[in-house]
Amino acid sequence: MKAMVCEAFGGPEVLALRDVPDPPPPGPGEITVRIRARGVQYVDVLMLAGKYQFRPEPPFIPGGEAAGEVAAVGPQVTGIAVGDRVMSRHTLGACAELGNAKAELCDKVPDGMSLESAGVFRGAYSTAYHALLQRGRMQAGEWVLVHGAAGGIGIAAIQVAKLFGARVIATASTDEKRAACVEEGADHAIGYTGGFLDQVKDLTGGHGVDIVYDPIGGKVTDESLRALAWCGRLLILGFLGGGPTNIRSNYLLIKGIDAVGVRIGGLNEANPALAIANMRELTRLAGEGKLRPRISHRLPLEKAQEAMQAVIDRKVIGKAVLIS
Repeated sequence: MKAMVCEAFGGPEVLALRDVPDPPPPGPGEITVRIRARGVQYVDVLMLAGKYQFRPEPPFIPGGEAAGEVAAVGPQVTGIAVGDRVMSRHTLGACAELGNAKAELCDKVPDGMSLESAGVFRGAYSTAYHALLQRGRMQAGEWVLVHGAAGGIGIAAIQVAKLFGARVIATASTDEKRAACVEEGADHAIGYTGGFLDQVKDLTGGHGVDIVYDPIGGKVTDESLRALAWCGRLLILGFLGGGPTNIRSNYLLIKGIDAVGVRIGGLNEANPALAIANMRELTRLAGEGKLRPRISHRLPLEKAQEAMQAVIDRKVIGKAVLIS
């Protein structure tokens, strides 16, 4: 089969299209997926650079989320048959034509949902759902400030927050990205230039926001603490803005703020039953047309370098997908 192989640690240039052996027959509880679409995530970029918590040694085939048709079913698998369309989760290996996955971590693609959408759905929407509803305890009517809102987990957060009745302020760096956030349901979309605190205060009538969804870090986190209302929740999802910050504990004390870490990989490891249940619910909502991934970049598998670079350059609005 064809696969994109990471041959050394580095940037997207370390990826090469290679002929590699097909995966072995699926073992107990496993299926083999003929992969048609793969989501490109910032996690993949970090893995190529050897900077992620999970650090496979080259050569390896990157990619953690995908969608395709079931090509083979291993022993002890029920409810999934050859030919079914599934979205699958992989530790590695999604950037190939075939991949094995645990059947319990695969969900049937709802009718009316394309394999492209299914291939980029799992990571972003499971993150947004777990962050807002479980870690953030979001309630209908609350104000949610979504940073990096035009990215994959940002668009997902806008949709999830609006679906469950919140009011959303999105931050994004360009007019094009802010327009996309409004198209996806954000009540307001603002920029970072010159700070966002005063705009947030004006939009909320001086109340501030109840939840900040923050994959950016750095100075954005510092300003976000000032934008939170009494008993607000700061959801820390990552550090795309240059790294973590030293959170000032006096803000947490004075405003009764919760600073909450959110790592979907941690949920998958610590509470797999909850992670599986979340995906079942998200798949149901997607099947009802209530959640819809936004895809700005569609590229063939062999152009994985280009897709990864687009993620690095922040040109992607929503998600990028590799198809075959």
